Amino acid sequence: MLEAPVFAIVAGETSGDLLGADLIQGLKKQYPDAIFEGIGGPKMQSQGFHSLFDMERLSVMGLWEPLKRLPELLSIRRSIIQRYSSKKPVVFIGIDSPDFNAKIEQKLHDTGVKTVHYVSPSVWAWRQGRIKNIKRYVDLMLTLFPFEAGFYEQHQVPVCYVGHPLAKQFPKQPNTSSARQQLNLEQDKPTLCIMPGSRSAEVELMAELLLDTAAKASKDLGAELQLVMPAANQARFDQLQKILKTKAIEVTLLQQQSHLAMEAADAVLLTSGTTALEAMLLKKPMVVGYRMNALSFKLLFPLIKTAYVSLPNLLANQSLVPELIQDEATVESLSAEVVNLFKANSSGLVEQFNELHQQLSLDSATLATAAISKLIASE
Repeated sequence: MLEAPVFAIVAGETSGDLLGADLIQGLKKQYPDAIFEGIGGPKMQSQGFHSLFDMERLSVMGLWEPLKRLPELLSIRRSIIQRYSSKKPVVFIGIDSPDFNAKIEQKLHDTGVKTVHYVSPSVWAWRQGRIKNIKRYVDLMLTLFPFEAGFYEQHQVPVCYVGHPLAKQFPKQPNTSSARQQLNLEQDKPTLCIMPGSRSAEVELMAELLLDTAAKASKDLGAELQLVMPAANQARFDQLQKILKTKAIEVTLLQQQSHLAMEAADAVLLTSGTTALEAMLLKKPMVVGYRMNALSFKLLFPLIKTAYVSLPNLLANQSLVPELIQDEATVESLSAEVVNLFKANSSGLVEQFNELHQQLSLDSATLATAAISKLIASE
């Protein structure tokens, strides 16, 4: 009897967990007896995935923050490399987390394992020299956005644009009233959703700033805003609860339910990342703010080659939503932009969001599965 094929997958954070779960669903149809294991979160595990380590341990950010947990991260990575060097999977799939997955892909590729990377590292934006190593150790790059595929084709890296799975999961038109009803929010009150990030260090840097921003915007509007803030997981919920105890502000704090929270809002105040894409797919006006460790920012920011950092602006190649980064991300500047959102007519923005939504709405799991199957079958 033939052994069941093993798909080794490593996802490092919440957004990767979503992509991994969608991909596993697609692969199951092609490989119904397959075993899926590696590192993943609850959504991947709900698809029968076996996670060898807690995905939360990989969720670090910045340049210096990972150094604090370097021994643990290196130990986890060595364990993954050793396991799949001896027990070879049919393919190794690294989902995002390029700094962690790159060494795994390189080592396993050198032992003859076929490698896929899902979610392009931002080589088109900064540290473009990385493309040389990617070309050497990644057999297939799966990209979420159309502008990325051209970059890899230009450098002769096998690539497949699969769209973004989230685009198929979101309705073309959000039901704000229903979302408010489900969350027991007032129907007629102006509502702002606050998204401070999914990682501990991110929340530590951003949560107080965004809460203070919301309080000032509410005051400046002269109409109390209804505030809702979802936590990515139990650890972030506990972290945010402690922060809220220091603030004289009323916030509905939710455990997860981020999509419902954004759907219930008139506007979203968020940290840069996948959340900006989700807000766009929900057709919500937004203000993007981001801060990181000052030294990390000083070293990393000069390397960025793009005019924008948020996904809606990158996809449109124009400034659709305000971005306030590092020193520009102050309570005064962020709150002024939030106030503008509640006063402006957003119909034109919503129309542009609809066009971008359509571009991303592909059957990602089917396209990715077909590309991976072709790679597995190749000599």
